[in-house]
Amino acid sequence: MANVFYREPTHTYPQAVRGDGVYLYDASGRKYLDGSGGAAVSCLGHGNATVIQAVKDQLDTLAFAHTTFFTNAPQEELAAGLVSKFGEEDAKVYFLSGGSEANEAAIKLARQYWVAKGEEGKRLFLSRKQSYHGNTLGALSLSGNPGRREVFEPLLQDWPKIAPCYAYRFKRSDESDTEYGLRCAAELETGIERVGAENVAAFFAETVAGATMGALPAVEGYFREIREICDRHNILLVLDEVMSGCGRTGSYFAFEQEGIRPDIVTMAKGLGGGYQSIAATLSRGFIQEAVVERFGGFAHGHTYVGHPTACAAGVAVARVIEEQDLLSNVNTIGDYLRAGLCDAFSEHPYVGDIRGRGLFIGIELVTDRATKEPPKAELGLPLKLRNTAMENGLICYPAGGTADGRDGVHIMLAPPFIYTEAHADELVEKITKTLTGIAVI
Repeated sequence: MANVFYREPTHTYPQAVRGDGVYLYDASGRKYLDGSGGAAVSCLGHGNATVIQAVKDQLDTLAFAHTTFFTNAPQEELAAGLVSKFGEEDAKVYFLSGGSEANEAAIKLARQYWVAKGEEGKRLFLSRKQSYHGNTLGALSLSGNPGRREVFEPLLQDWPKIAPCYAYRFKRSDESDTEYGLRCAAELETGIERVGAENVAAFFAETVAGATMGALPAVEGYFREIREICDRHNILLVLDEVMSGCGRTGSYFAFEQEGIRPDIVTMAKGLGGGYQSIAATLSRGFIQEAVVERFGGFAHGHTYVGHPTACAAGVAVARVIEEQDLLSNVNTIGDYLRAGLCDAFSEHPYVGDIRGRGLFIGIELVTDRATKEPPKAELGLPLKLRNTAMENGLICYPAGGTADGRDGVHIMLAPPFIYTEAHADELVEKITKTLTGIAVI
């Protein structure tokens, strides 16, 4: 028996030995098309020579220097680049090692900000049902994913949750997208009034919902209304772009497509592209200013904050995206891929919805297209889909609980930004074969 505590100890895993472009290879020589970037991580694919060389060069110069004592050039450069993209020159970036850490830091930063402002009553964090913000206890308290929360419920904060913006299931036939968006956003207003704005520190939301709901964007105008509600009630808006950020949806920050700017945004995954573990919590300048003025600094920290080698990878990933104009490719190939999926599954009896932005795409499965009846959890479809896809030489990201936290299934696609039309065609072909190979939906 191996000594690794595997994610699924009863599952037999092939051993990955090589990555090349949009493909991964196992020890037996099998080739897999990467259709999900792992978990929306590998934005540049595998084996990018520029990023690998940048990491090697940094290791030759300085592998690590603890940020209690030093700053480092890659940290400074990466922070400056992110702030430039964010669009406020006094914004500040706090680097971490993963998305859960980034959201945990955002919780603590928002809380410390309000204490610094003399509003110590602001201790509650509102978020959405069907959300996922990470696996630390704070981030899991924010999350509305019942399956991931269940065993840890006694340890979690009982923070309020409102409905997600989920037009496929919750928009009425007699209302427009705009009307639905306003109705959905009004749940935040109601939630704030129920607990008292003086008690609410922040509202957290995934700009495009990821793991739990399968690349689900909000309807037009929803986030603009959310921004106004937060401002009206003196509450911070925190957007989780751990999956959807760093170019995944076709703009560097997904919130750019909503016409708003959050007070805090978190990112990870595509920030390092899988070449190093790195995440970031970026906040507007007034937050850092208040915290520093009152406390002298942020009461938080991890050993690998601002790790120079990780930041060097982040700088190189961002440079490749910009120099190769990969965001244009994200939009072009994203449109092409969605069109191919729609053509392939427009009449498929078990495909209810195809959605997403850029190269962040979700396919929601149903047992009945007319009623939108979701597959029951007992069927165990996500695992069947994953294993069948791998048998077909495809890496994708199936997940359950899409419809209500228990029932429902989606397949999330988040392929590398370097995809071509041929790769997209291959992906559609392998998804088709995978769904054909599932006997019971």
